[in-house]
Amino acid sequence: MSDQGLFIVLSAPSGAGKSSICRRLLAACPEIEFSVSYTSRTPRPNEVNGKDYHFISREDFQRRIDQGEFVEWIENYGHFYGTSGKAMHEVLGKGKDLLLDIEPRGAKEIKKKFEDGIFVFVLPPSLDELLNRLKKRGHESPEAIKTRFTQAESELKEVLWYDYTVFNEDLETAARELIAIYRAEKCKTNRLHGKIDRFFKSC
Repeated sequence: MSDQGLFIVLSAPSGAGKSSICRRLLAACPEIEFSVSYTSRTPRPNEVNGKDYHFISREDFQRRIDQGEFVEWIENYGHFYGTSGKAMHEVLGKGKDLLLDIEPRGAKEIKKKFEDGIFVFVLPPSLDELLNRLKKRGHESPEAIKTRFTQAESELKEVLWYDYTVFNEDLETAARELIAIYRAEKCKTNRLHGKIDRFFKSC
């Protein structure tokens, strides 16, 4: 029987660089699987169904809510987003590790249901820099940017209950810090009881 896998929940406000950090963690640690969330919104250019998100209709999403399929779900900017509890349990039960890219409300729901997750919050260097990054995206209206920035200010207050905080002042440094967090957590004694037991039985 394999040891239970561990999971990392990564949260950050829009514009903090969370997606870029996620990609670097997955590239450096290919043993980690990425948790593909479900959403009711339509795909953006270059997004791939089943890789970036599972894109489903609003009606299908509501049906899955009613059936209790999601371990967490939220409505954000008029669209549903959620994490499949079944998929999460399947990956972890096989002893595989999982990375979840989830905003704070969803992360808090998962923390209530799973005791041993690793919760990491990514902060930008400053609020001014966060606003600059949102403006540089170039594909959103000033009103949309203002809405995202207002929500970001609210989300930043959630940082204090997370286990770790990574400041994304430099992308490569922030990615290295997240990788270090993951590798250190893998070495915690309480996560290695099965392996330790097998070691002593083989003596």
